[in-house]
Amino acid sequence: MIFSILITIIGLSLFETVSSVDNAIINAEVLSTMGARARRWFLTWGILVAVFVVRGLLPFVIIWAFNKSLNPIQILSATWSNDPIVLESIEKSAPILLVAGGIFLLFLFLHWLFLEDKHLGLPRTEKFFMSKGVWFYATVSILLAVISWFALKENSLMGFGAVVGSSIFFITHGFKQNAEAQEKRLSNSGRSDLSKLLFLEIIDSTFSVDGVLGAFAFTLSVPLILLGNGLGAFIVRGLTIRNIERIKKYVYLKNGAMYSILVLGIIMILHSFGFRVPEYASPLATFSIIGFFFWKSKIHLKLNFK
Repeated sequence: MIFSILITIIGLSLFETVSSVDNAIINAEVLSTMGARARRWFLTWGILVAVFVVRGLLPFVIIWAFNKSLNPIQILSATWSNDPIVLESIEKSAPILLVAGGIFLLFLFLHWLFLEDKHLGLPRTEKFFMSKGVWFYATVSILLAVISWFALKENSLMGFGAVVGSSIFFITHGFKQNAEAQEKRLSNSGRSDLSKLLFLEIIDSTFSVDGVLGAFAFTLSVPLILLGNGLGAFIVRGLTIRNIERIKKYVYLKNGAMYSILVLGIIMILHSFGFRVPEYASPLATFSIIGFFFWKSKIHLKLNFK
């Protein structure tokens, strides 16, 4: 039991850390243009917002959104108690939450695979899909239609959950797509440190959605999600302060994060349809995939930076 909890927390923190590397890079670039006082504020008080407000509150909001029969107090108490009525309600709503999160993660991976510039970790496969970028929207539309069709046969709310997952992807994608342009504009402008701080908090909140939704592939326990994602957020802040240039040299870490997202999305969808996937599958997949691309990055680093 304790071993399973530890593996889950470590897996969550690793996934949160690697999937937030882009966020850390944007943070570091904007922070480099800010005054010392504003940087200190973001790296101290900002962590409270990142961990306890965003990553702390969001799992509760998601659980409550898919359990409208429960009030927020019941949701809060369920995370720290074993009330069978509340736990049963959460268990019944789990397929709706999981199919929504699974769709979101699948779309996130497919957008990266088809449309985003990348270092080619699996050259033949990734080159092929990048050359077929025009098919991204057709692919996700067909996937959504097929999964929704089978979800509606299980439960009408599961079909709705699939659509919600799609909507969350396109909403957050819009914010992220604007992030790079805004980051360059802020870096080259004379805007106040306050406006830059607000921008960083908004972007940090947007990027946190990936980690929080992906966390439900590991566990439905909100305390474990808080611990794992919170630890990952602290690590990301550490990278932002000290080691971001070194981390950027590990060019295939993003590939590892995205292939992990693919596997976690598939696991969530399988769970939503009642397939029993072992609890250790998500942490094991995350360790294995990210470990492989970390090893591949180290080889690349040795060959190109001798």
